[in-house]
Amino acid sequence: MTKYYLRRFAFAVSAIVFGAVSAAHAADGYFLIGYGPRAKALGGAGAADQRDAMALSTNPASIVGLERQFQLGLTGIVADRGYKTTGTPRVLAPGEVQSGRPWFPVPNSGYVQPIDANSAWSIVSYANGGINTAYDWGHYRAPFGGPLGGGFAGVDLHQGFMSVGYARRFATPLGAISIGFAPTIAVQMINVQGLKMLSPLSSNPWEMSDMAFDWSWGGGVHAGLLWSITDKFRVGFSGSTPMWMSRFDKYAGLFADAGRFDIPANMQAGLAYDVLPNLTVMMDWRHIFYSAVPALGNPTNPTLYRSLGTGSGPGFDWTDVDSGAIGVEWRYSPALTLRTGYHYSTNPLRWRSVTVNALSPIINRHHASVGANYVVTPNSSVDFAFVYAFKNSFTGIEWIPAQPGLPFGAPNPRATISPWVQGMEFTLGYNYKWDAGDHSLIPTHF
Repeated sequence: MTKYYLRRFAFAVSAIVFGAVSAAHAADGYFLIGYGPRAKALGGAGAADQRDAMALSTNPASIVGLERQFQLGLTGIVADRGYKTTGTPRVLAPGEVQSGRPWFPVPNSGYVQPIDANSAWSIVSYANGGINTAYDWGHYRAPFGGPLGGGFAGVDLHQGFMSVGYARRFATPLGAISIGFAPTIAVQMINVQGLKMLSPLSSNPWEMSDMAFDWSWGGGVHAGLLWSITDKFRVGFSGSTPMWMSRFDKYAGLFADAGRFDIPANMQAGLAYDVLPNLTVMMDWRHIFYSAVPALGNPTNPTLYRSLGTGSGPGFDWTDVDSGAIGVEWRYSPALTLRTGYHYSTNPLRWRSVTVNALSPIINRHHASVGANYVVTPNSSVDFAFVYAFKNSFTGIEWIPAQPGLPFGAPNPRATISPWVQGMEFTLGYNYKWDAGDHSLIPTHF
């Protein structure tokens, strides 16, 4: 029996290889609204209702009761973003500046293995999104062009995860309760360009900009609970600790605490109700603790001489994010399932910190989504999802960092900055379910 499960684990790990790290269009800050085509089609709802191999990524408790199955998926993202200035800016290049790099691929994969009727294990890989902007030399700010006078500028952040989880279901007088946990390994890499003109503000000006990609490794724990109150009504809750990451040594002079860039903790709660045997309505809420990560939550202003990279040094000045999602799944026939959803997210940016956040305009709010699953054979099915992020902008006053004659910096009331973003996501997924009693390592028929 031990060898049997080791073979299953080896097969799952091979599927995870396809889940390489990739940058993505942002939703709740830089967290995606969901992982895999089903979650995206439902607008990110589903903490209380998971039915495919990506269940572990949303709620580790929800893998109990699922059939043995795997999924491979790929999301293509088209993201338009940039910023616009009015008045007479003194820090950023004036006018309307649009970022390049509009297309991003984001893979996902998952595998679920029942152990018995009341327990299961699973392994998934997914990308959390990222920040990816590219501002060329053409929008001129002295002396070297680019939005900050340091030439080509942008932030390219990639984050990816692999989780291995276990869950067990317990019968109680109040209904079945499942509990699951998933230790998670995280990897991230970053490249920051075009900030050389800010080097006098850095505690380590040799490691703060144009240092190419740097890698960071770490991990944390994801856990969840699923309570089936009745046959039709379920409540789900999941939460993740921060992903405690190694430092970005190449950017020790930019990010607070000498390059520390942990991934914030988050929690999600949801309800699911079967209005009909084939129609389920879901509602979810999620909170992301961006402000608890110094590199993200520390105030941007004032940016003083030699302050960047110190323990209490400037960050992006983000607030925590709350989001809500509504999803509806209609299992129209044994061969066809239709899905739709809506997702709303609060804005992590503050008006006082739009100057630095012009390089990372993560201000999506409204998202609409649709999707479907089609059964091709008794074992194979395909998923499709489309998400549209409506255009959103945010305006604040430009802030001038410390400089000769202005040692503490100051707002520039003669200029405003308005970061903006909009985008679309297209996701395709392939699902395979083994027949009951089929213990083959590799599918023998499709």
